[in-house]
Amino acid sequence: MTEALGSTATPESGRPEDQVAAKKGRRGGKRGKKGPLGRLALFYRQVVAELRKVVWPSRGQLSTYTTVVIVFVAIVIGLVTVIDYGFEQAVKYVFG
Repeated sequence: MTEALGSTATPESGRPEDQVAAKKGRRGGKRGKKGPLGRLALFYRQVVAELRKVVWPSRGQLSTYTTVVIVFVAIVIGLVTVIDYGFEQAVKYVFG
């Protein structure tokens, strides 16, 4: 197992920050001090921040992707229908 250059942590000792936090009696860093509403607000802010990073498709791309999906689903439906009809005929032939 390789470690990043400059790292002072070893698997036996754990991270130095964890030892300092354990001595002070804190758990969870910043999240340990907040109540349920604070954690909910933090979650909401993080969700909004992640959604801002998303590259949204243009209207043309969206219509192209939608058309491709609908055509693919129609082809799969047709294939399953043909296979189902074939099995139905085989069962009728075998069992009368």
